[in-house]
Amino acid sequence: MPDYQNAFADALLDPEKPVPPDLVRPDGQAAGRRFDIYRNNVVVALIEALGEAFPVVRALVGEEFFEAMAGVYVRAHPPSSPRMMFYGEGFAAFLETFGPVEGLAYLPDVARLEYARRLAYHAADDPAADPSVLAGLDADALAAARFELQAACHILRSAHPVHAIWRFNATDDKSPVQSAAEDVLVSRPEDIVLVQLLPPGGAAFLQALGAGEPLGRAAERAAAEAPEFDLGNSLAGMFAARIAKSISV
Repeated sequence: MPDYQNAFADALLDPEKPVPPDLVRPDGQAAGRRFDIYRNNVVVALIEALGEAFPVVRALVGEEFFEAMAGVYVRAHPPSSPRMMFYGEGFAAFLETFGPVEGLAYLPDVARLEYARRLAYHAADDPAADPSVLAGLDADALAAARFELQAACHILRSAHPVHAIWRFNATDDKSPVQSAAEDVLVSRPEDIVLVQLLPPGGAAFLQALGAGEPLGRAAERAAAEAPEFDLGNSLAGMFAARIAKSISV
């Protein structure tokens, strides 16, 4: 990028930077005031985009605080792609190091859940696997089956009640939020993004399948983590959520 473009980009998100010297109005005069207006509009637009991408984070910290926090983020992390639907990829990591919210330990995982929903919404339209291919397989063949998960499938593991916090703030379900670790499945079986609480062992099971491990080994990993893991129920849930793209037997 040429030096003048670098200077323009740097000054665009930093109000302390001077107006690029080569930037002039049509009449040849310095475009300082116009640039300041444009600079402010760009920052406001990015803050609004971040608020739309992370509405639950915004609700949790309040509108005024969110705008101030988002302003810090957008100036430090301007968009690197013209595809604004994916802006905010690093927001969760930013929240982990942003001092004013260090007392809200769950906030980064809430941001990760919201970003996963955004990714799921914009993911490719993958087909859903036909579970009937598993019918009639003997135990060994079933254990060796491998599953490819859809691009819209995301698993989030959290030490916090991230699903309950999201549900309370994003839906009409105002059930009390209990303090507990929660694993979440984000998927898009049709045109609507779903956020589902996973049962014990469910996240380990799906992560193993997503990593290419065969069904039997994935079930073993899940059972080692959660002895109450139910393979039958997990398979039924996976097919109901339509997150399997293909099955190799």
